[in-house]
Formats: sequence, C-alpha cells, structure tokens
Amino acid sequence: MLNVQCSMNNTDLIIIGAGPGGYRAAEYAAKQGLKVVVFEGAEVGGTCLNVGCIPTKTYVHSANFAEARERLGQVVPQLRQGVEGILSNPNITLVREKARFVDAHTVEASPSGEVWRGVNIIIATGSETKMIPVQGLDDPRLVDSTGLLSLETLPKRLCIIGAGVIGMEFASAFQRFGSEVTVIEFLKECLPAMDSDIAKRLRKTLEKKGIIFKMKTAVQNLADIDADVILMATGRKPRVQADFAKAGFEYDERKGITVDDNFETTVKGIYAIGDVNGKQMLAHAAEMQAIRAVNHILGKKDGIRFDIMPAAIFTTPEAACVGASEDQLKEQGVEFECRKAFYRANGKALAMNESEGLLKLFSEPNAGKILGCHVFGAHSADLAQEASVLMCMGTTVEQLRDMVHIHPTLSELLLAAAEA
Repeated sequence: MLNVQCSMNNTDLIIIGAGPGGYRAAEYAAKQGLKVVVFEGAEVGGTCLNVGCIPTKTYVHSANFAEARERLGQVVPQLRQGVEGILSNPNITLVREKARFVDAHTVEASPSGEVWRGVNIIIATGSETKMIPVQGLDDPRLVDSTGLLSLETLPKRLCIIGAGVIGMEFASAFQRFGSEVTVIEFLKECLPAMDSDIAKRLRKTLEKKGIIFKMKTAVQNLADIDADVILMATGRKPRVQADFAKAGFEYDERKGITVDDNFETTVKGIYAIGDVNGKQMLAHAAEMQAIRAVNHILGKKDGIRFDIMPAAIFTTPEAACVGASEDQLKEQGVEFECRKAFYRANGKALAMNESEGLLKLFSEPNAGKILGCHVFGAHSADLAQEASVLMCMGTTVEQLRDMVHIHPTLSELLLAAAEA
C-alpha cells in the first residue's frame, strides 16, 4: 500500500492530460490565480496537435505527399512549442509523467512515484482509435490514423474503412496525392451527423474526383480487401484507465466518464472534459468544457452554449454544420423552414473557381430563429461559424436579412439563404 505521508505535494488543481482541454484548463485556471499541476506522459498538445486535427489539416492543405511530410515536420513542432509556452506560466507545474489515481483526490506520477493531492482534479485523457470486430486485425497492412500519418511512402492503393470525418478527410487528401482510394462504409451515407442531402452531394463530388465508395457494405475479413494499406477509421472511444476505479466516479469503457452540465463527475471535485466524457469529440468542445469546469471550481457563471456546437470536415471541398439537420428536425417532429443558397450563384465562389457547393439554413416558421446550418463547399467552416454566432445570439432569419454582408464574399450565401 502506498505511503502518501512522506512525499505529499499539494495544489489547487490537478489536470491529467495536456491536450486541447487540458492545456486550456491549465492556462485559464492559472490566470485566475490557481496553482495547477499538469500531468502528461506523452507530447503536450494531445492527439489533436500531434497525430490528429493539425497533421490531417496539414495534409489537406499540401499539394503532394512529399510536401505534406515536410510541412508536418515544421507545423507540429512549432505549435507544440506554443503549448509549452502556455504551460510555462509560473502558476503551472508540468509533470512529464503519467498520473494514476490513488484515491479521489490523490494521484501518483508514473514511473517516479511522486504523489500529488489536489482539491480539484480535471481528467482530460482524450480518446483512442475504436477498432471494429473483424477478422484479420493482425494484418500488417492495417493502420489507424496515427499509423497512416507516419507512412514515409505514398500507398498506391489505400482502403479506408469508415466514411466519418477521419475517413473522409484522409480519402480526400490521399486521392489528391495520387493514391487509388476506396472507402467502405456500413451505413447508407457518409458523415451521419451531417444533413443527408449535404453528405450525398459531398460524396458525389469526391466520386467525380476518383474516390470509390462502397456504401452499405460490411467488412468481414481484412484479408478480402485488395489494398496496400488499410486505414481503420471507424471512430474513436474515450481513453479510460483502470485506476479510475480508485477515484470512485462512474464511467463506462465505451461511453466514457459520466458528467453533469458542469462536467463534474459523480465524485465532487473531480471533472472530466473532452473526448474522455464521450459527449462532443471535438477539440474546440474540449476547450470550452475546460472553461466551464474551471468556472464551476471558481464559483463563476458563464453563458457557454454547449447545445450549439459547430463542426467541420476538411475535405476538398469542405463541409460543416451547426445545429440540427433536416433529417433530425423531421425525426423530432419540429416545424421548420428550409432555405437554400448555391455556390454557383455567388460572385466570390465563381471568382475563386469554387462553384460546387450548397448551403441549407433551417429556421422556425415565418422567418423565425435559426435552428441549424449545414453546408458544403469552399470555406464551409467559416460559414457554419457565422451561423453558430447568430444562433448563440438567438437571431431570426428576418434579422439576418437586415445584416449587411461584404460583397463579394462567401458569407453572402447566408444572406442569400435568408432571402430565399
């Protein structure tokens, strides 16, 4: 049994994990005057910076595979250095080791054995690749997203299992690099969180570029797949640890850690933010959850709207969304109006030679409050972000019609939809 009496270190806040949620929580808490200890057993920045969001976007915005590999070696270290700078705050102690729970408010650093006790603890351990149960998982051709990013040579034939965000982004990038790409998806359409009309149009656009999609297809055995590299892109699962049981809070290996609206677990003073709670697996969601958790620790109120969470898929062209899709609104029995605006009718889009795209705007009847916006086409993420801001402010379509938009810009698509 561990003797925690001899070398106990005390602090206001312990954070386990230095990904987007963890380092944002540390930065914010330190600025509020809290003494913070951050544990990270790998590189700071987490999955997003090192093997996720940033590397994939570097690939998306590179002309070829060689350039992507070169830029990856420049972009990631630069951003990692920025996170190191954030964690150099005098109120922050970075412990470059894994943390293991001893009890609800005590953790032990591994392998040093140093013990820390915190009044409050934030768990931000992120997520990991979710493998589907198929035969051949020991196939040497099989990689996850981390393995695909580590490839030093471009595969001639790439098969991607899963047409979610990860699968679609890699499919778009590697097709552009010159790989023969096939995507296998069990569902009838790609990107199930997106409006089905938008998702179908994006898939058709990528098919025209040469990507082969096999929809409503189940993989039984990897040996049946004719490819040089097989990417498993069937989603991610919360990264939970066996030692969580010692802290006493509720968690599920598949669904993650149970939390309330303040991201506090079933044990007072312990919080779980980001992918590990399984709520919204997005880096920007983790950052805002960090703010909410620290605010709750400080007894401060905020107006963060977690029910309005924009998201983007950085294929070529992009796709993005915020709020409910047309399919979801119909399933919920919500009365709504749907307005559309096409890129081919937008001056900036034509000038950019980006005429392929569609924006769908959903609102309450009679030009009421905006309920959602789903779009695909150039800079979709920026359009969804503007719609997200409008939704956070409770803006109606009638009010949007009166808002001046710069000409020529893609943002005029929102205005055009409001006027439709």
